[in-house]
Amino acid sequence: MTDTTVAALVKRLNLQPHPEGGYFRETYRAAETIPPAGLPERFGAARSVSTAIYYLLEAGQHSRLHRIKSDELWHFYTGDPLTIVEIGPDGTLRETQLGAALDGSTIFQHLVPAGAWFGATPAPGGRFAPMGFALVGCTVAPGFDFADFALAERAALLAAFPRHEAWIRRLT
Repeated sequence: MTDTTVAALVKRLNLQPHPEGGYFRETYRAAETIPPAGLPERFGAARSVSTAIYYLLEAGQHSRLHRIKSDELWHFYTGDPLTIVEIGPDGTLRETQLGAALDGSTIFQHLVPAGAWFGATPAPGGRFAPMGFALVGCTVAPGFDFADFALAERAALLAAFPRHEAWIRRLT
């Protein structure tokens, strides 16, 4: 790739602003669907079997805390490492470094389970020269639908998980 600036990637990949922050484009939506009777009760209608997106965060941006009703598998493609922050239903906080370092400090893929509050932010530093962005992919099964998407409300999360105040304030 000759030009890895954020503007060039947004144009080349035809990315659009995402409501949670950053840029995205859906790259796959399975033609087959799962009927409501074949899904857990939390889904109110049929869903695609699976969906996938490109997702780009530039330095200084973050993915606001949100949750969805499906599992979401994150894949690292290029750029700076990305910190994925999750707050599980039981209040457990987990930070995962997604990236390309082969020394064990980052991983290439990470699963966020359905129902967890989660967000992400490009990680400072790393082993490589900063590129100013993180380009990842996300695969969701059953497939993503905005009806299953909820952005976190800061006050509600602070009341539920006060010990995670720093991350909640940073990612809401």
